[in-house]
Amino acid sequence: MGVVLLWSLVVLLRWISWKRRGAISYDSSDQTALYIRMLGDVRVRSCISLEPERRGSHPYLCVDFRILHSRHDPAAPASAYSVRRLLSFQRYLHSSRRLRCGSAPPHILDDDYVGQAKCMLQRTGSWNFDIFLFDRLTNGNSLVTLTFHLFHHYGLIELFQLDMVKLRRFLVMVQEDYHSQNPYHNALHAADVTQAMYCYLQEPKLSTSLSACDILLGLLAAATHDLDHPGVNQPFLIKTNHHLAALYKNTSVLENHHWRSAVGLLRESGLFSHLPAEDGLNMEKQLGSLILATDISRQNEYLTKFREHLEKDDLCMANSSHRHFVLQMALKCADICNPCRPWELSKQWSEKVTEEFFHQGEIEKRHSLEVSPLCDSQTNTVGSIQTGFMTYVVEPLFAEWARFSDTRLSRTMLGYLALNKAGWSGALQELGGGLDEGTEASAEEPDSTALPQGSQRS
Repeated sequence: MGVVLLWSLVVLLRWISWKRRGAISYDSSDQTALYIRMLGDVRVRSCISLEPERRGSHPYLCVDFRILHSRHDPAAPASAYSVRRLLSFQRYLHSSRRLRCGSAPPHILDDDYVGQAKCMLQRTGSWNFDIFLFDRLTNGNSLVTLTFHLFHHYGLIELFQLDMVKLRRFLVMVQEDYHSQNPYHNALHAADVTQAMYCYLQEPKLSTSLSACDILLGLLAAATHDLDHPGVNQPFLIKTNHHLAALYKNTSVLENHHWRSAVGLLRESGLFSHLPAEDGLNMEKQLGSLILATDISRQNEYLTKFREHLEKDDLCMANSSHRHFVLQMALKCADICNPCRPWELSKQWSEKVTEEFFHQGEIEKRHSLEVSPLCDSQTNTVGSIQTGFMTYVVEPLFAEWARFSDTRLSRTMLGYLALNKAGWSGALQELGGGLDEGTEASAEEPDSTALPQGSQRS
């Protein structure tokens, strides 16, 4: 009898351990992830199963962009192909590494690094915030750390009764779905845009009028506005007959994909699953409206509308549609604010986006395609591209934003913009006394299909 009771107790303890995973909250909808409710809700991959993560009921929302660089191998194992179908490119790489190498121990940061990162979070509202340093201090987790901090700062977790485990899971998946191999359009850029968006949300006209829902949407849009970006621009997708171009009928192709990818992760994580269905759909729609506003080909459309409002002085922040439009303009500013940062930060971003341009140009040359404007490293320089971008894209937008929000921050941004433009102009003069024949076209006023930095920024 004693042996039977002892065996029953062992079975019961094993069952409890299996259900609780040893003080770890287990989400049965994701067979390959465990979510620890201690030490900051760190998300740890499990090595007990080789089953790929499920992508929810909308697998088409995350697309494998590897077809831009290689062709599908029909001889590949069926299981590997299913992983590619269900995961975005970046998530596939993470999954394949786990399959090949097994589980790797989580990176543990030195206490000094963690302390410095916490100190930097106290200065998140500073326009001189060094996102590159912050990313190093957080071991490449700047987007997750910063966005989670801002949700906590605004009390959004309590206001919307968000599950912290689901929120952490959502943010980790967002960060993973940015392509780390992209020089510019990666999770670090998303973190930088999110930090800039926070600075704008702190401006008096916005901070005194925006609702909690506006703030939530603004932060979500900033964090996901370039989700699963392939590192090439819309014209490239169109001329290569990419399926996304056909799906979205050559209109805001990347922006639509970023939005749909974000919706897919929201639904997979269940972040808003506790809200009424109608409210959840409405938030997804408004999120899409914000992300679609970052389409640089529609820059003049939004800028003209903004000017008209300012001329008439009829922007009423008590009006929800007007607040939403201001959020759209704030996100547009945050997306292309790099030239308005201090030179030490701005220069790094300029070099990164140009590197991405030239990488696209090399792909086009390798496949005998017409090289896109500004993507040919033989006829363009960082300075020529940035000077044209600042003159014809950044200055007009930030001049109008300063009219709307005439604050110290707006004047600071315009001041840095002028200094950075002068810096690149001086670099051009040192290189060859100005623009030569090969780069002269970059300084002319571009059309909507040949914009400098913004042509890939989506």
